[in-house]
Amino acid sequence: MQRRKFTSATLLVLAAGRWGTAGASPFSETDAASGVRAALERGAVSAVGLLGRTDGFLGNPKVRIPLPGFLNDAASLLRATGQQKRVDALITAMNRAAESAVPEAKAVLVNTVKNLSVEDARHLVTGGDNSVTQFFADKTRVPLGERFLPIVTRATERVSLAAKYNAVAGKAAAFGLLRGDDANIERYVTGKALDGLYLMIGEEERKIRQDPIGTGSAILKKVFGGL
Repeated sequence: MQRRKFTSATLLVLAAGRWGTAGASPFSETDAASGVRAALERGAVSAVGLLGRTDGFLGNPKVRIPLPGFLNDAASLLRATGQQKRVDALITAMNRAAESAVPEAKAVLVNTVKNLSVEDARHLVTGGDNSVTQFFADKTRVPLGERFLPIVTRATERVSLAAKYNAVAGKAAAFGLLRGDDANIERYVTGKALDGLYLMIGEEERKIRQDPIGTGSAILKKVFGGL
């Protein structure tokens, strides 16, 4: 099915559903399309900029990647036996791997914005506080995971403890102590990197919705200011 452009009828429906009457819509169809795309792109660029740099993950408690489940508890025992440097090296490598992978997201996210459909736009303008974030997660998690994984793999394989992690995690999974991607360090870090990315996009989305004037963007103020 071909992507449809915004039409006057679409904006009337949108305005009537959100602002009460069709005539109350404060913006044109061109404004609506531009505003939604601006919000999407701002969230994407901001999140990539914050995370895709040194200490973007490691230095941010909101997204810092720990060892999963019982392995995080086991790390305390390793530290108590003089293995702190090795454990810390693995955790640092995991977070550095995520930081290295995140810049790959920018092109995918921006391209997703450009391909926004009228149905997507309607949902995003009238959606809840996390509709932009959920849109990105639904559209990009799989392709970004495929891009992130080889980058994460190259970064983590430089640390000898990573292979030992996979060996121990594999045995833990057999006993039901770890599940799914947590049993493989590369897939675990990839998943956590994506979680962190969407978390930061979500924070930017909330800022836009709560204070569109504060963004300094005329189009965001115009489109989201009346919500």
